[in-house]
Amino acid sequence: MKKTITVFFVMLLLISSCAQDNKKDFVVTIKTSYGDMTAILYDETPKHKANFIKLAQEHYFDSLLFHRVIQNFMIQGGDPNSKKAQPGQPLGNGGPGYTVDAEFIPSFYHEKGALSAARMSDQVNPTKASSGSQFYIVQGIVISQAEVDNLRYDQMQLMNGLRKMFEDPANKPLLDSLNQLYYAGDMQAYQKRLFELAPRVEKAAGVKIVQDVSEAKMKAYTTVGGAPHLDGQYTVFGKVIKGLDVIDKIAVVQKDASDRPLEDIRMTVTVEEMPRKKITKEFGYQYPATKK
Repeated sequence: MKKTITVFFVMLLLISSCAQDNKKDFVVTIKTSYGDMTAILYDETPKHKANFIKLAQEHYFDSLLFHRVIQNFMIQGGDPNSKKAQPGQPLGNGGPGYTVDAEFIPSFYHEKGALSAARMSDQVNPTKASSGSQFYIVQGIVISQAEVDNLRYDQMQLMNGLRKMFEDPANKPLLDSLNQLYYAGDMQAYQKRLFELAPRVEKAAGVKIVQDVSEAKMKAYTTVGGAPHLDGQYTVFGKVIKGLDVIDKIAVVQKDASDRPLEDIRMTVTVEEMPRKKITKEFGYQYPATKK
């Protein structure tokens, strides 16, 4: 009986392994006059993934412009109003008439090549819902290890917590010491002291300030670069796995005061279903191990 159970268990493992090997995914190709970019979409952001695939299959993106380009930051497109836009026409407010619920996943961050959803500002969009069609691809910059260490702290929560603490007159000596460092111009010592105070502020204000930053995230920002200040603010739903150089080429084009390229840079977006093993073989993208 034990042998039968063991054999059956092994068969189940083999069946499961084969299923994983045969699993398919969608590959996105964004064609431009500067070259092609290939991207994958994350299963963990299902609403964004399904929406992007739907729009691509409907040829919604075809002939739309990369209408906003900022060197060392990102390239943005997907506004339907850009298809027939006249030179100098303001762009960036168009869409399909709906938004997509935010899907923030800590393991997906704004490294170079991140495919992310644009959105309206917090003032009119407190839930941080994504645009139905506008997206951006991160170029960013490589940052230092010291700057990455700063990512461990939610600096907005830290400053808000300090303001709350300083409402108590008993904390005036602490405020004076911080002001002394600030006005002396010793910003390194000032910032170091702020971070040293983080655990105390967390306890006093009841907020979480110190955050976990994965080794993978730190490595990405200090090697390929990115835009870490966008993390947790905009949904990252995919990643360019081939054609990062195309982002660089588009990011440096001449543009007007609204960051719209003077030359129209149009896109054609297609999606193709492909076995994951083939995606890994052709593009070198390694899918995360499946949890058992």
